[in-house]
Amino acid sequence: MASLLPAREEVAASGTYTYCSRPRSLPTRRKYRDTPEETFHYANLMYERRVVRGNTYALHVLPWSAQPDPLEIQRQREAHRKALARKRAKDQLQPGTPEPVEGRKHVDVSLAMTYLQKLGDRIVEVDVECQTDAFLDRPPTPLFIPAKTGRDVATQIEEGELFDFDIEVKPMLEVLVGKTIEQALLEVMEEEELANLRAHQYAYEELRNAELAEVQRLEEQERRHREEKERRKNQQLQILQKQKETSEKIAARAFAQRYLADLIPSVFGSLRDSGYFYDPVERGLCCLLSFIYSNTIRKGIKKLAVTSEVYSPFLTQYW
Repeated sequence: MASLLPAREEVAASGTYTYCSRPRSLPTRRKYRDTPEETFHYANLMYERRVVRGNTYALHVLPWSAQPDPLEIQRQREAHRKALARKRAKDQLQPGTPEPVEGRKHVDVSLAMTYLQKLGDRIVEVDVECQTDAFLDRPPTPLFIPAKTGRDVATQIEEGELFDFDIEVKPMLEVLVGKTIEQALLEVMEEEELANLRAHQYAYEELRNAELAEVQRLEEQERRHREEKERRKNQQLQILQKQKETSEKIAARAFAQRYLADLIPSVFGSLRDSGYFYDPVERGLCCLLSFIYSNTIRKGIKKLAVTSEVYSPFLTQYW
């Protein structure tokens, strides 16, 4: 199909345009669709880019938290700012439309509406359609039958020449029936043997349970005897301990009584000799007499002191 497509560059340059696609032949297509075959792509893991090699410490690992890195945000902002400054400088350096002279002004003009020139010579346009056949499935490949070689030979077999069924089948039937009966007998013997084994096992379990019960009874009896022995032993030890404590208490009491029998009179005697036990009348007389004697002695000492003071100058003068 040939069509006309407008080219704005040619319209702007020359004011006219002529364009049409050159005729070309269609590529040949196959009648049947090819059977898709599975393709296996084999690759060597040594040259696979997705396989990590070497040290993995320098790999870029995504952060655990969803918050972006502030350094990365600052770097992106710097890059965006530089890109804007670069674009602004490019716009300033790029020459634009010059300013209009005095008395004129720029006006936007659409060349696609009123300023196009109409072509007088019209190119004939013809629409051509074609329909291709639908893809058909390839018919199945027929079976390979090799060519016949040699000659065909036929022969005639009369009735009774090969074998008699009733006679020939008798040995096979005897074998089958014998094997079946033998298998049945083996199964019956096996079932009887299993029944005997179960009865023997049941009897053995009963005997074992009875022995286990007897063993448990004997163990329980032994445990009771051991506990009773331990209890009586502890009881006897407690009785002996109490008897020992009682005898020690009796001996201590007798020793204390014998020791304190002479201690009490001697203590009272020493306290009486020390003056802790006294007669009140005697004590009062002693206190009164000691007070009178002390006053008399004090007065005599004072008189001696006065006498010595009076006669001491005379004695020193004459001596």
